[in-house]
Amino acid sequence: MGKKGRVFVRGLTSETYGLGEFRRQQLEVERVRDDAFVVDDAKVAHSGDSEQSRTWWRIGPGDEDFLTQTIQVHFVELPPQSSNHGHGHQNEAAFYILEGHGYEVHDDQRYDWSKDDLVYVHTDSVHRHFNPYDEKALALVVKAKCTWMFMGLIQQGRSGPVENEAMFGPREEWAKIWTPGVLDRKKVISPSDTVWEQTPLGRVRTIASPERTDGRIFSIDAFELEIEASGHSGKYWKMADEVYYVLSGGGYALQWEVEAEIAEKYYARIAVEPKRYDIKQGDTLYVPQNHVCQLFAADGAPLRLFNAQNRVFKHLGYDAVHYFEPASGAGRPAGELADASA
Repeated sequence: MGKKGRVFVRGLTSETYGLGEFRRQQLEVERVRDDAFVVDDAKVAHSGDSEQSRTWWRIGPGDEDFLTQTIQVHFVELPPQSSNHGHGHQNEAAFYILEGHGYEVHDDQRYDWSKDDLVYVHTDSVHRHFNPYDEKALALVVKAKCTWMFMGLIQQGRSGPVENEAMFGPREEWAKIWTPGVLDRKKVISPSDTVWEQTPLGRVRTIASPERTDGRIFSIDAFELEIEASGHSGKYWKMADEVYYVLSGGGYALQWEVEAEIAEKYYARIAVEPKRYDIKQGDTLYVPQNHVCQLFAADGAPLRLFNAQNRVFKHLGYDAVHYFEPASGAGRPAGELADASA
């Protein structure tokens, strides 16, 4: 977080056209962060918390050790019988429910959720989280807020009248300028709404993607990946950066930097040696832009991960993933559990 306030968008400046030094500094930052890593305690320039609820950030644009602002990560905790204050903002957000159950009120409509659901706060939503039950609720929040900020979509705050109200006419429905049909899309995607598929990456259930037009989300893609004990994911190369959250199990990731050789055209030069990152339950693993990555599960138990990335990369022409090798157990039917015998 910035010394004088919250950083909503980070600037990028250089005295030369090449930005290699900026990228090198970014790639030197530690990419695994655990529960002890709090970069923002939501005390400055945040508006959602009540006296009971708690919010803390793990990855954001104001981080002193800067990873990314294309995908941001924070947590929301609701003790039993509690709620937060709620607020409204133009950017979307996606809440993966790690513990407990409860409900949302978005634009005066109620949406119930429970563990392993992905809940969408839609564009231009007034929203508030509730936990009326006797156990704690905990959510992992991923969002592409800076994308909105870059585009000047910055109208946000707590409920209240507009300033200088006499200068403005009567209320109009904001939904008049939304994408047609969004009101019919789902706000909560449960495991029962998804199917497990065997892919080159591994055993995956896709939760949010451009192909899933039933969900009301446009900025975040998300999936869950399960790797059998002692197994590995596919070895893949993609342009978008991404964040993995370790839901259970442990293991490690190998990441290969990809350098751009700019000759008569762009050529990719992949590092000979990868960097290794050990991961355990509760960790976030960051994969930078333009990297090759492969994940490995430790012995004894499957490795289960939640993945999120900013969908805008796909709209910029980077919608392909190249696989150098497939996941272990590629011949296993998708419906089988990762820890089932082959």
